[in-house]
Amino acid sequence: MNHSHCPAQTLSKLSTRVRNDSLFRKTYLAVAMLAGCGFSGMAWSAEAQGENAQPVTQAVTQPAVAPRIQVAILLDTSSSMDGLINQTRNQLWKMVDEFSKAKKNGVTPILEVAVYEYGNNGLSSQNGYIRQVTGLTRELDRVSEALFSLTTNGGDEFCGYVINASVKELQWSQSPNDIRAIFIAGNEPFTQGPVSFREAIALAKQKDITVNTIFAGAYNDGGESGWRQGAQLAGGNYMSIDQDQQIAQIEAPQDKEIAALNARLNETYVPYGAGGAAASKRQYEQDANSQNVSLGLLAQRAKSKASVAYDNSSWDLVDAYEAGEVALEEVDAKALPEPMVGMSQKEKEEYIETKKTERKELQDKIKALSDEREVYIAEENRKAAKSGANTVDEALISAIRKQGEQKAFEFK
Repeated sequence: MNHSHCPAQTLSKLSTRVRNDSLFRKTYLAVAMLAGCGFSGMAWSAEAQGENAQPVTQAVTQPAVAPRIQVAILLDTSSSMDGLINQTRNQLWKMVDEFSKAKKNGVTPILEVAVYEYGNNGLSSQNGYIRQVTGLTRELDRVSEALFSLTTNGGDEFCGYVINASVKELQWSQSPNDIRAIFIAGNEPFTQGPVSFREAIALAKQKDITVNTIFAGAYNDGGESGWRQGAQLAGGNYMSIDQDQQIAQIEAPQDKEIAALNARLNETYVPYGAGGAAASKRQYEQDANSQNVSLGLLAQRAKSKASVAYDNSSWDLVDAYEAGEVALEEVDAKALPEPMVGMSQKEKEEYIETKKTERKELQDKIKALSDEREVYIAEENRKAAKSGANTVDEALISAIRKQGEQKAFEFK
């Protein structure tokens, strides 16, 4: 509450009258709270019935507002960038898992991700050969769908243009407590195009958005073609990666059991509303996309689905109900899934609670198996003496950790 909303003279007059009028006292308290007067919680003691009644100030604990981690990934989809795209789509769930470990003041942040593509001749030249594939969203299946939809084609890579578009078009948070980061990846000169990268980065800095650059090639080559300078101007990280490095998808003994649990996990989702059926279908499709790469990638995705970062409250009635975003009695019968049609209010609540309990049990089992799997994978990587070359996920994770720590985020 802010004291500045209530002039001192007004408060003085009101206080005098309060001491002489118990009915007015109650009304005043209600109005003060509604009007935002500087009383975080004013109560009156039992003795406050007499002339010398004094207000007793009680602190009201406000619910913690979840901070956000907002990440926009800008990918060069010209013909030479297949390796970059494959790395990003195959390592998405590893990145999500890392971000789900973050906390600020004990509160787990909300993760929102956006994807742009640029440098593709299949895109409109009038729009600078760029496209917003998905805006900032908590629905991580949308992000996965976006990444698996990308194809490459020769084109002109305008870094300044796509940075400028992402800064202007996306719904960026304005809270100083949140992380706002752009990651742009490619391999052509950073200076190309009709929009100056310096102007685009200056605009990003005005909104407290950090721009990080990832050059797909030799570190010094990126430095000479403007990628290092772009990051320096933006206060971000400059990194180089080997986009052609194959990500080893190690099969672990736990993978098959995790896959089976993941299939059962999907059955705990209760799609509702206009977009519910399509979103549920998307969930299954992204499982299939991951499994088509390897069982190991599906296991990594399942681990993310068992984390707090995997939020589907926009279409899943269990998530929405738990988050307090929907009242079951207010959901139109036409928006309900078939199993819930005709249920009483009590039956609806019991149905959702049952699904919630089942989900928690399955997620706990997936987490336990995933922990065992990580130990196994770490040992296999040690035996294989993994190359020191950076990949997209490592570049993103290291930069977010660094920038998060500057804003008092903690990572396990």
